[in-house]
Amino acid sequence: MDPATLKSIPLFASLSDAERARIALYLDELEIPQGKRLTREGELAYEFFVILDGHAEVLKNGERIAELGPDDFFGEIGLLESERRTATVVSGSPMRIALMFGPDFRRFERELPEVAEKVRGAIRERVSRG
Repeated sequence: MDPATLKSIPLFASLSDAERARIALYLDELEIPQGKRLTREGELAYEFFVILDGHAEVLKNGERIAELGPDDFFGEIGLLESERRTATVVSGSPMRIALMFGPDFRRFERELPEVAEKVRGAIRERVSRG
């Protein structure tokens, strides 16, 4: 993934250019068609997503509870706090996303613990705001 793209994403904004370059090595950029299920409530969590373009619908028990758009992220609860997805997320439009798989996230944490803690702090801050 191009590290310059990460500079405009609030989750990564506090990182230095060198730190963004390092985390970019662990992220894949993907194009997603409308209507694609990205996560399923109750399933094991393997990925963390950041929306670059487009929007997604969040469903809990089959009911829409939120809409996510550019710069929003999801999948972090499954990777950081529990092994199971807490909601289903479906692309509501064509999307461009940044994706990090669980093993890459854990390797990133081991290799760059200070940077990983900054990212974890940003995630915790966003989760606490609800």
